[in-house]
Amino acid sequence: MSLTLPDIDRLAQLARLDLSASEREHMLTDLNAFFAVVEQMRAVDTAGVTPLAHPLSAVQDMPLRLRDDVVTEGDIRELALRNAPDAQDGLFLVPRVVE
Repeated sequence: MSLTLPDIDRLAQLARLDLSASEREHMLTDLNAFFAVVEQMRAVDTAGVTPLAHPLSAVQDMPLRLRDDVVTEGDIRELALRNAPDAQDGLFLVPRVVE
């Protein structure tokens, strides 16, 4: 995929950028270089490759620094609602902002 100067003008308009002629040329070169790298990456056959959780896990064992997803506080609804300025039926009441 190769961009043209009209494409850059359209992107600049959408992004509300006022680009000079040299900036347009520079942007065109940079974006086309970026898309060239993307095309190279797309050309690589990744079928059967297991996704990595961390880039270094390909060369060494990396334990994940994630904790188990377990409830530790218990049911704290009543405790949280005690801090609310106004609550009803287990829900926070807030002032109406849209009429």
